[in-house]
Amino acid sequence: MINLVAFIPRAVVQGIPLLFGSTGEIMTEKSGNLNLGIPGVMYVGAISGVMGSFFYEQSLSDASKINGFLAILIPLVCCLLASLCMGLLYCFLTVTLRANQNVTGLAMTTFGVGFGNFFGGSLIKLSGSDVPSIALSATSSYFSKSLPFAGKLGWFGKIFFSYGFLAYAAIIIALICAYVLKHTRVGLHLRAVGENPGTADAAGISVTRYKYVATCVGCMIAGLGGLYYVMDYACGVWSNDAFGDRGWLAIALVIFTIWRPVVSIFSSIFFGGLYILYLYIPTGMDHMEFQELYKMIPYVVTLVVLVLTSMRNKRENQPPSSLGQSYFREER
Repeated sequence: MINLVAFIPRAVVQGIPLLFGSTGEIMTEKSGNLNLGIPGVMYVGAISGVMGSFFYEQSLSDASKINGFLAILIPLVCCLLASLCMGLLYCFLTVTLRANQNVTGLAMTTFGVGFGNFFGGSLIKLSGSDVPSIALSATSSYFSKSLPFAGKLGWFGKIFFSYGFLAYAAIIIALICAYVLKHTRVGLHLRAVGENPGTADAAGISVTRYKYVATCVGCMIAGLGGLYYVMDYACGVWSNDAFGDRGWLAIALVIFTIWRPVVSIFSSIFFGGLYILYLYIPTGMDHMEFQELYKMIPYVVTLVVLVLTSMRNKRENQPPSSLGQSYFREER
């Protein structure tokens, strides 16, 4: 049996980067942009926060004198600014210059990974580390600090209150995004831009402005996922290519959640659990190959969801007959 008190917190910690990434991508896609550069954005956000934290710690003669406010503020600002630049670059290419969104997104992912590995390797050399990684434990301690009363509440505190502030920020951001999209005029305009930009433009809505703002905000949210992974999940340790495929999984999660940020909160935790499920399924020393099969579970679930979603959309959009096709278009 799986120990849920130990499993759920680890699933939440695994799922928070996915929640940041999927929430950011939902905001982007609501404007009509498909940003396949989210993995690169998360990578750039992570390494930018690491660089800000690294140089701040290096500027101190004694790591014990670190200022908690600056230890949090500097990486956050660096992460958000770098992610914003990635969003502006994507919008300039796809909205202003009308470049292909898929090609641009893939190019940005390649660029982001290369950017992170280059500067990550440079920081490792500057630190003179004997291993191919750097540790920012002093800064990480402020990001991963849980609520002070969590330990006094037993299993309840461990499941709900044992996380760093960015984990709660991810949930709050998702709830705010859901409210804005569904209950505000800005959200109505944004959805109109994404669904029918021609009609939105005729109604006096600035399509370009909404696309720029939504995409840049989405990139900034996604960048926080990379920062959370390094500072909280990895305890401040940066090593090249350690982020894995979480960015791609976050994009797939958008379809799984049917473009709803609230659903993304629970889905990200669910996928975070699937991501580590292989650690809790006994295989024995004689059948370690089964572990590799268990690691495929989140991707198999993603493929199944994509197939079911596509079948449902095809069924809903299928006109009953050629005679009713014009009527179908009019109803749409």
